[in-house]
Amino acid sequence: MKILLDAMGGDNAPAAVLQGAEQANREFGQGMTIALLGPEQTIRQTAAELSIDLAPFEIIDCPEVITMEDDPVKAVRQKTGSSMIKGLNLLKKGEGDAFVSAGSTGALHVATSLIVRTLKGIKRPALAAQIPTVRQPFLLLDCGANAECRADMINTFGTMGSVYARQVMGRADPAVMLVNNGTEDHKGTPLYREAHQRLQANPSIRFAGNIEPRDLLLGQADVVVCDGFVGNVILKLTEGVASTLLRMLKPIFLKNLLTKLAYLAIKGGLGDLKKMMDSEEVGGAPLLGAARPVIKAHGSSKAKGIKNAIRQARLCVENDLCGTMQKALDETLAAAGEG
Repeated sequence: MKILLDAMGGDNAPAAVLQGAEQANREFGQGMTIALLGPEQTIRQTAAELSIDLAPFEIIDCPEVITMEDDPVKAVRQKTGSSMIKGLNLLKKGEGDAFVSAGSTGALHVATSLIVRTLKGIKRPALAAQIPTVRQPFLLLDCGANAECRADMINTFGTMGSVYARQVMGRADPAVMLVNNGTEDHKGTPLYREAHQRLQANPSIRFAGNIEPRDLLLGQADVVVCDGFVGNVILKLTEGVASTLLRMLKPIFLKNLLTKLAYLAIKGGLGDLKKMMDSEEVGGAPLLGAARPVIKAHGSSKAKGIKNAIRQARLCVENDLCGTMQKALDETLAAAGEG
């Protein structure tokens, strides 16, 4: 198995990427090769500064770099020598089994759609993120790749999310729910009412109905679907509330001696909570619907986030995520009379 890793993607590249690759190779690298894509001289110089042995890795020289400021479409067309574009072309040719990048989300989405292409029945890939709850994380999609969607797209999100929940997250019979402003079938805009009907008729999923935003973190669903605009708002609001609450706890515990003693008593539990809310523990969001596994790591990823994004990529390959997803999509299309 070969994982193609964009060494120049993200705010902390290439140092954090190389450190994450080293950790991944050490912890679960047996039977896996990690190929580092980027300017070879930069990769070697950074590795030397960090005392990282590059012997276990393949290095693929890519002289160009796509930055966060680049226009996604222009970058895909003009920076063909970049680590992202070269990596996705290698993935398309079968010279790698999965691609991981913490680079520009827009560029990765456009490049994946144009180069790697999508599974049959998928118009555009959807970005899927795991959101922590009081029970276990749920998969949210789309969370930003497609701001405007049709009902049939939201329906396929349900199929793709259900397959990912089974194959990668280990959920035996995942419950799929639709974000809405009420639990009743007739609630929502025309788009969401039609999406509800399609999801209800989808034979590839266990649709559990609508879910209101206030109930998302109770852990009732394994997969939650919506359009990319709503999903991105949910994702950013959830991240913001979590980080704000954790910051608010500190002055409360520092008030006096009693509160400091109380903190010592629950320190372990707070540590577990902080770990649960840490996006680096998941590592990245898959672009579901791509013809081959593509993982988008958080732009601010440090070594741990990169390592866990590589772990996600490995799981996708080991469980034949794309092949299983195509079979489920074929069933969904046939049921909708579109196959």
